[in-house]
Amino acid sequence: MTRLGRSRVEVTPLGFGAATLGNLYRPTDDEQALDAVRAAWQRGIRYFDTAPHYGLGLSERRLGAALRAYDRADYTVSTKVGRRLEPADGTGDDLAHGFAVPDTHHRVWDFSAHGVRRTLESSLDRLGLDRVDLVYLHDPDDHAEQAFREAYPALEKLRAEGVVGAIGAGMNQTGMLTRFVRDTDVDVVLCAGRYTLLDRSAGTELLPTAAAYGVSVVLGGVFNSGLLADPTPESTYDYSRVTPELLSRALRMKAVAERHGTTLRAAALAFASAHPAVASVLPGPRSAAEVHDCADQFAAAVPAGFWQELRDSGLLPREEGPS
Repeated sequence: MTRLGRSRVEVTPLGFGAATLGNLYRPTDDEQALDAVRAAWQRGIRYFDTAPHYGLGLSERRLGAALRAYDRADYTVSTKVGRRLEPADGTGDDLAHGFAVPDTHHRVWDFSAHGVRRTLESSLDRLGLDRVDLVYLHDPDDHAEQAFREAYPALEKLRAEGVVGAIGAGMNQTGMLTRFVRDTDVDVVLCAGRYTLLDRSAGTELLPTAAAYGVSVVLGGVFNSGLLADPTPESTYDYSRVTPELLSRALRMKAVAERHGTTLRAAALAFASAHPAVASVLPGPRSAAEVHDCADQFAAAVPAGFWQELRDSGLLPREEGPS
């Protein structure tokens, strides 16, 4: 277990990103979701991350139901604030937002202090918990002023009151996360998709700054939403169909991995977790089989020759990646 920043909250190096429990892209039934969490527990995963956004609350409900079988002191849960769910009279689905669920609610951006507490209370109800360990501000990209002026102080107050153990921000960009590291007292930032074999932009400023300030980093999207797990013409990259150029690059990396007796999945996980600022990585398995595969790939040793060939072929800068 690794402690987050200066907090007492600890996470396992391999976590569980629970967006898939909210029917990300396609339906997952309750039993499959339960089996995935059980498999994670079996493999020693004790950090679970969710959000109201994921399936309009379905991820939180399923995760909470699955975790009731375990002692609350033995696992860490994070959720997010910034998108408040309000009931809707919809008759369609939520696929426009990426989730195969009925559109029973709509999302309201709300980074007010009242919105933070209200959203967290609703999350606790869905999770069936009396507390979460960690709360992130979720995607405040277009709401920076309110996030820094109202939402962050609200989280700081919740931490001071002991309602949550650690606070942070989670985004798909590095600039504002670096600002959170420098200008606030967050314990951790969650950066999705910006420190991978294909996009290493977080390594330029965010990760070194976090290391310097003693702020932990959790990495999501280490497979870039699918491409680095299994590169095919149908793969997604950052939630959109992959371009031919990126597909070609991923396939070249996969071929190098196979020549060295490893997999692209193992290499993607090893690259992300090797940086000293990184406390945990969050793949998003949707089944027990995918959980076991993630755990196996995370534990696998990636040969030094693989990294050397990536550098020699120009697929990885010489100064980056594990030695």
